[in-house]
Amino acid sequence: MTEATDYKQSLKLFIVLSRAYKAINESSNQFFQAKGLNPTEFAVLELLYHKGRQPLQKIGGKILLASGSITYVVDKLEKKGLIRRIASPKDRRVTYAETTDEGNRFMAEIFPDHEKNLHELMAALSDEEQQQAIELLKKLGLSIKDLSY
Repeated sequence: MTEATDYKQSLKLFIVLSRAYKAINESSNQFFQAKGLNPTEFAVLELLYHKGRQPLQKIGGKILLASGSITYVVDKLEKKGLIRRIASPKDRRVTYAETTDEGNRFMAEIFPDHEKNLHELMAALSDEEQQQAIELLKKLGLSIKDLSY
């Protein structure tokens, strides 16, 4: 291929990836909204549900969210009774967030539906194609980390 053809192919891949992500993301967001959450609230709740108590300072990095937004999201989830803050007994600079019993019940109810929704969205690809996509996208993502501009 020529350099111009290579560039067009890369641009096409970017556009296809972007459109696929947008379609999947919009469908997932509709699911969250139907359950009374925004995507960020769901991400925080899902992290705490599956990984347990987390320091507020670490949540942003784990769900790819700016740390300044975490306080706002945690406040909203706390008002809904789905999570609570807990002060660290060892370091007063650290505050943890964890799901409440209500939050655990809520996630136990909706998470299987979320998984099913994602499965249905991905069903256009066979199991083998999904595995290939995982490997290729992981390879792409890891290679980009090594680039510097």
